[in-house]
Amino acid sequence: MEKNILLTIEYDGTKFSGWQKQPEKRTVQGEIERALSFVCNQDIKINGTSRTDAGVHANGQRANFKADIKIPTDRLKLAVNNILCGSKNALNAVGDVRIVDAEEKSQEFHARFDAKGKKYIYRIIGGGESNIFKRNYAYQISEHLNAEAMQEAAEYMIGKKDFRSFRAAGGDENQTTVRTIKSIEVLKTISLHGVPTPDKSKVKQKQHFDIEVIGDGFLYNMVRIMVGTLVEVGLGKITPRAVPFIIESCDRQSAGHTAPPQGLYLAEVYYCMI
Repeated sequence: MEKNILLTIEYDGTKFSGWQKQPEKRTVQGEIERALSFVCNQDIKINGTSRTDAGVHANGQRANFKADIKIPTDRLKLAVNNILCGSKNALNAVGDVRIVDAEEKSQEFHARFDAKGKKYIYRIIGGGESNIFKRNYAYQISEHLNAEAMQEAAEYMIGKKDFRSFRAAGGDENQTTVRTIKSIEVLKTISLHGVPTPDKSKVKQKQHFDIEVIGDGFLYNMVRIMVGTLVEVGLGKITPRAVPFIIESCDRQSAGHTAPPQGLYLAEVYYCMI
């Protein structure tokens, strides 16, 4: 009997050429389909909710597939993870992609088309020298950022608007550019780095930001351009009150730069109204 199975997936996007399967390239979709096909002993194709770019990470990517398989659904996760991490004991080995959960859904369910919204998290480290061990997991900026100005600017992005100014070239030109942003939060923490000395000015102070964005859908590179615009606000290059005019212009050139992919995480996919 055919099952429709929904997977929850996490991955480190550093060594992938993005989510979508491509010839002669290592992709998240390709790796998961390879492992599933081996475990299920048949050709498996999955439908993902988000085609994340190269370097982008995920804590909560979702994908579904339909197949007549004999392996129990509750055993599927372990079996596939064994293949993905190249170990017979996935509990003690970690690869760069992992199935977090597997559950059966109705035959009508589709991971992408039934999604009601998504949450992305973008991580930034501001102030001081870059950390080589963070280069693949955060956007590192030498200057300090004004978090209050960034949050003020973010408030102007909330609501149902035409986000054409925040769409990169290469997106679907026939797709509507109207989206609804439910919330944007600029969450800041501060950490101290360096050797403490009597002269406290020699202790470097770094800022750590998580920018959480929840919306009903996103255009190509939309979150990264929104973050790039907020960074320029934080640096004083754009004023918070300029954001409504950037949105109204529907001109990509009026918005900020595209933040690098390494700081972006697909955190959650919602299947109920958000």
